[in-house]
Amino acid sequence: MDAPDAQQDTVDTALLALLKANAREPAASLARKLGLARSSVQARIARLERLGIIQGYTLRQDPGSSRLIRAYVLLSTNPKMLSRIVAEVKRITEVESLSAIAGTYDMMAVIAAQSVQDIDRLLDLLGQVQGVERTMSSLVLSDKFRR
Repeated sequence: MDAPDAQQDTVDTALLALLKANAREPAASLARKLGLARSSVQARIARLERLGIIQGYTLRQDPGSSRLIRAYVLLSTNPKMLSRIVAEVKRITEVESLSAIAGTYDMMAVIAAQSVQDIDRLLDLLGQVQGVERTMSSLVLSDKFRR
């Protein structure tokens, strides 16, 4: 039953959209919105987790409430050192995410800290990672919307 048919894909898509809007919404409420039984919704969620489509649940805090300064940092890297770079950057707790990207730069990190001085320190750390050849950063001034 792990291979959903077309109708299941539509329901799964709707379920995922509802969970994306509010991952804490009770299964009974989700079931009412989808026109399904609560047990069916719970079974679908369990299946989506098992398939790796739902990989976890997280807290998303209003960036303004924490007073964190965020920056996007583009990294040009030595491709032969990719696994080492990823491992070193992953150890820097202020790095929220690291993504491979297409274009002039190879990767993009999102960093967050309490002050501009902390951002400066983090940029120095990222620049010192063996295999990082150059960086370019942009401070986030405001989020117009986030999903």
